[in-house]
Amino acid sequence: MTNGWNFADVYEIVAEQIPDATCQVQGSRRVSWGDFDRRADGVAKVLLDNGAKRQDKLAQYLYNGPEYMEAMFATFKVGMAPVNTNYRYAEDELVYLWDNADAVAVVFHGCFSERCDRVRDRLPTVHTWLWVDDGNGPCPEWAIPYEEAAASAAGRTVPPEGRDGDDLLLLYTGGTTGMPKGVMWRQHDLFVTLNPSSGLPYGPEPNLDKVRELCVAPGLIGMPAAPLMHGTGMFTSLALLSGGGSVVTLESRSFDAAELLDTVEREAVFAIAWVGDAFAKPVLRALDDQPGKWDISSVKAITSSGVMWSEETKQGLLRHHPGMMLADAFSSSEALGMGQSVSTAGGTAHTAKFVLGENARVITDDGRDVVPGSGEVGKVWVKGVTPVGYYKDEAKSAATFLERDGARYSVPGDYATVEADGTLTLLGRGSVCINTGGEKVFPEEVEEVLKLHPDVHDAVAVGVPDEKFGEAITAVVESVPGATLDEGDVIAHVKEKLAAYKAPKRVVVVDSIQRAPNGKVDYKGVRARALEALGLS
Repeated sequence: MTNGWNFADVYEIVAEQIPDATCQVQGSRRVSWGDFDRRADGVAKVLLDNGAKRQDKLAQYLYNGPEYMEAMFATFKVGMAPVNTNYRYAEDELVYLWDNADAVAVVFHGCFSERCDRVRDRLPTVHTWLWVDDGNGPCPEWAIPYEEAAASAAGRTVPPEGRDGDDLLLLYTGGTTGMPKGVMWRQHDLFVTLNPSSGLPYGPEPNLDKVRELCVAPGLIGMPAAPLMHGTGMFTSLALLSGGGSVVTLESRSFDAAELLDTVEREAVFAIAWVGDAFAKPVLRALDDQPGKWDISSVKAITSSGVMWSEETKQGLLRHHPGMMLADAFSSSEALGMGQSVSTAGGTAHTAKFVLGENARVITDDGRDVVPGSGEVGKVWVKGVTPVGYYKDEAKSAATFLERDGARYSVPGDYATVEADGTLTLLGRGSVCINTGGEKVFPEEVEEVLKLHPDVHDAVAVGVPDEKFGEAITAVVESVPGATLDEGDVIAHVKEKLAAYKAPKRVVVVDSIQRAPNGKVDYKGVRARALEALGLS
């Protein structure tokens, strides 16, 4: 056995135990565990044949689909590290991410062929491009058809240097910094954190015989409705597969509540993972508009992570199916298990209130534990299993992963208070990070692009309440003297430079941003002005 749990070791045993069981489903596509294993061997072989070395990086530029987890399995097989890629990124963002990650290979959906072609000459370290056919044109001459790779292995693909529990998974997150940072998770640490939720907990000590003993039948059927390129969808899938489960993904590339409900009924989905009211409210509207149309009785749990969803929405869903457990998981890419909030038909939780995780504590900026009921504000610290750090960023790692009382903690920057009953009230990541539809957007990144507009003198980006996205980005701008700003033109300008989700939904023009003498912005005051201008105050 390798030094620690390794996902590839476990998945290969699962495939040997239940080869004919369903592993992945998307629409009419059904992949058995045996095929999942064989196809990943093929992709892994091509990566090795093309010169990939131990802990080299494979970037996954994919929408949801069976290829996502399959390619990840392939990287685990050959001791590489997978790198998630936000499919909304523009070219400069892709180049930054793949260069920062030292990617040597990219697997991409066909719809991204032209964009990949335009950045290839800026990424000299990427020597393997795997093209996944999605009906958007032919395979470029510089890429390898994914299906050809998946069919290339005659047997098990094993890396020359073996595998290890220390092998990494890189989860890039926007967090509260201007550019994405790669959170480095050891596979062993991630496995022992995620596997208990699979239905087949194997224990913290690596033991493949335990996998053989317990995994003798198909496991849970789960649906990551959120993108697999985010931690919510990815971690849910990794956990499901560790217990011999089946990962069900939706076909549409934009969320369709009816498709989700149709799929839940057809596949008898047991658990769903999504991101807040952006998913929950459309599903509730569909159920309310057509009561009795869908049988969702198979669903026993829905978990939201990344953005909170309202208690009113949860109770609405429970009216349609009282047997569910609905949970907010207070976690981040850097810290799992900070807290949770659970709602059932017999119990009500309050939005933004969480039961503090057993390894979590709230500590003030001057180093004291927050006393329950004191009203003091602190950051949430989580000890135990934590990431190694941020890839190639020692300063950020040192500021986030801290030692205290002989233990190592992850402190990603989430502020909270502790109520008298011990529950935690979440205040947010810092004071200015905007959480829009589960995406964390740092205002300064948007502001710098806004200021490049020829008619913008100064600009601030703030989040305002939005039913669909949780928060919508609003640009508060000061124009160049004599210029007239057009809202649509400003928004289009940002979309040319950044992913569309980072662009403001609205633009508010003010006479002056009113910066302090030191150049700093009163974000709270600017947000209040934006709310008033938009009639939301």
